[in-house]
Amino acid sequence: MSTPPSPKEMPEYKGAPLDADRGPGLGCFWIQVVALVLAMILAPLSAVLNWPAPIAIGLLILVVLLLLLVGQTSIFLLRLVAADRKGRRAPLRSATKTVGQIEDESAGDKGSGGVGESR
Repeated sequence: MSTPPSPKEMPEYKGAPLDADRGPGLGCFWIQVVALVLAMILAPLSAVLNWPAPIAIGLLILVVLLLLLVGQTSIFLLRLVAADRKGRRAPLRSATKTVGQIEDESAGDKGSGGVGESR
């Protein structure tokens, strides 16, 4: 297992380092995904089975809300995964530098005003 990154390396969220313990976890995510799949199956079935209109409308609203929640939770979890990575990995067979490599060079060379040195 890798060691957790220091607070300086963590991405910021509302001005403070992003804390993995202050948000939804994988269990919450999978519960949301299962609820979304069930709602997506039941919504069209409600029309086929002639369920009352308020139930069909409620299922459609539930699908939209669950899509929003699952999307936001997945973005949060992806930010945690990105925060856990150490360093930047250059793409294989890349002839040019990545944006991250250029930013790292300009951050390390404060005397040139952010202009990287040509090699």
